[in-house]
Amino acid sequence: MFIDKARIFVTAGRGGAGCISFRREKYIPFGGPDGGNGGKGGDVYIEADPRLTTLTDFTYRPHYSAKSGESGGGNNKYGRSGPDLNIRVPVGTIIFKNGQLFADLKEPGQKVLIAKGGKGGRGNSAFKTSRHTAPRIAEKGETGE
Repeated sequence: MFIDKARIFVTAGRGGAGCISFRREKYIPFGGPDGGNGGKGGDVYIEADPRLTTLTDFTYRPHYSAKSGESGGGNNKYGRSGPDLNIRVPVGTIIFKNGQLFADLKEPGQKVLIAKGGKGGRGNSAFKTSRHTAPRIAEKGETGE
């Protein structure tokens, strides 16, 4: 069966949350904040593949979502970024986004960003100032497109 038109729904990954953590060591009574930042959410790309000839796969699986970033950790550890999601389509595919022409994939290997992943949230070490030395706040990660 040859299918030349498909509708898919994509979601980029959410950014990881920042961490609220304080340094704790034996002889350091007031170590200060050491919460790390969250990782970036995964992006969604559509790539032209010369080996494909039909859009049949998209009729059976129309929903695609990239992975979210991981949360930050104590000891100023950053969260791991979510992996990007590559969706392969045949060469010559025309992409519409919200009813508007978005891209025309004419070349093999041509890649276009469809949905951008969310930014990771900042941990409590990013909010430390000279007056506010022990912040108990952190940001949540932003949602992806």
